Amino acid sequence: MRRRLAVLLACALPLTAAAPAHAAPPAPAVALGSVIPAPVEVRPGGPGFKLTAGTVIEAPPGARAVAEQLGEALRLRVVRHASARTGKIALELGRVSGGPEGYRLTVKRNGVTLRAGTAAGLFAGAQTLQQLVPLRGARTIAGGEIVDHPRFGYRGTMLDVARHFHTPDEIKRHIDEISKFKINHLHLHLSDDQGWRIQIDSWPRLTTVGGAAGTGVDGVGGGYLTKADYRDLVRYAASRYVTIVPEIDMPGHVNAAQVAYPELTCDGIAPPPRTDTAVGYSSLCIGSETTYRFVEDVIRELAAMTPGKYLHIGGDEAHATTDADYLTFQKRVLPLVRKYGKTAYGWNEIAVAPEASTAVAQYWGLTTQNPALAAAVANGTKVIMSPANLAYIDQKYDPSTRLGLSWAGFIEVRKAYDWNPGTHLTGVPESAVLGIEAPLWSETLRDLDDIEFMAFPRLAGHAELGWSPAGDWESFRTRLGAYGPRWAARGVDFYRSPQIDWAD
Repeated sequence: MRRRLAVLLACALPLTAAAPAHAAPPAPAVALGSVIPAPVEVRPGGPGFKLTAGTVIEAPPGARAVAEQLGEALRLRVVRHASARTGKIALELGRVSGGPEGYRLTVKRNGVTLRAGTAAGLFAGAQTLQQLVPLRGARTIAGGEIVDHPRFGYRGTMLDVARHFHTPDEIKRHIDEISKFKINHLHLHLSDDQGWRIQIDSWPRLTTVGGAAGTGVDGVGGGYLTKADYRDLVRYAASRYVTIVPEIDMPGHVNAAQVAYPELTCDGIAPPPRTDTAVGYSSLCIGSETTYRFVEDVIRELAAMTPGKYLHIGGDEAHATTDADYLTFQKRVLPLVRKYGKTAYGWNEIAVAPEASTAVAQYWGLTTQNPALAAAVANGTKVIMSPANLAYIDQKYDPSTRLGLSWAGFIEVRKAYDWNPGTHLTGVPESAVLGIEAPLWSETLRDLDDIEFMAFPRLAGHAELGWSPAGDWESFRTRLGAYGPRWAARGVDFYRSPQIDWAD
């Protein structure tokens, strides 16, 4: 943390400080399009625009929030109207192609115009624009035009706060970083065998017992989100055009809930708390009406404080639940999500239930074959792609990685990037794929540095797979290497992969 403070203090130095006599020559402008994710269309040409102390950001009321964030990042003043002679970055709301997140960025000698149909599109374009401003030297943005929009509407990552609780401030910092790559969903894994991390008023011991000190893997990482904490996170994420997707895992992964409420077991006896990393041993009592009262209360309260459309009900690794009981459970629970106005979302195991035809299934398998999911897709189920051997960013980079697991294999940066979410799974056409998500499980994570080390740079590659039309490894590794100094300037503890030629 001392390193992070030093970096932040350094970044706070006045931008106008005089350069020493021995300073290196100014860095050239960043080539238009040399950003992550890669834009759909880049038309370089013409003189660039130089940011100066007099440059302003002009924005209408509907774009003010995006303009203020951009102004803070670039140290520029935001105005409603700028004079014709003032160099400016103009944000405009108006029709563009490419859906709600599409944008058009035009750079000329006398200014920059960023146009989008929605504030979300302006925010996406603003992330591109920030990457085009050199870190050092003259802040000249290369001339030309970018026309851009996403391949998939859902581009996400997951943070496990159940195995180890991560504080609201840590989650906010993570939101800041993921949103820079146009990731627009953050899935929070809020409950598991080792801990329960979200306040539920109708079942208060879930957090006072299930989120107490001593919960979590190895007995460290206790804590939970109050409802106020959660709503604040939802608002913070929304200001960066990130939607929170909450998950309560069931019918398995429920030991922490059963420790708090023994009536959720079939024999009424509380199991011992678990702080190990084993899976598959717990199950709600499928034949008990208490189970469904509990489940409905949790869904109702969580749905009420979640404005996003998705509510994730887990469903994976329910090895202690018989196949018949699993189907019985899903038949009762999937409609409950719809009852409270949300789209049900679960791990791909839920696809065996006919009620999953209106749900979203998150594929986490290791192969390119899953007949049950393919059959569900034929009946209407949509898919989020998260194959564990490619997209799980809690897996080690290589055998020497100090954090992470390796049950799904080692995942270096190229392996994480070099696959196609739209064609990966046999029998699942791209039209059924809503997008991609990179889960980050926290069995071995303890703090923000751990989160960042495992997430970055792989998460930048997953963001590009979700946004850009097609992957190009050689182009990506060049752009990624050039991005490294930006992480360093912000104090992000990223992994310096040997597959990448990192810029100084």
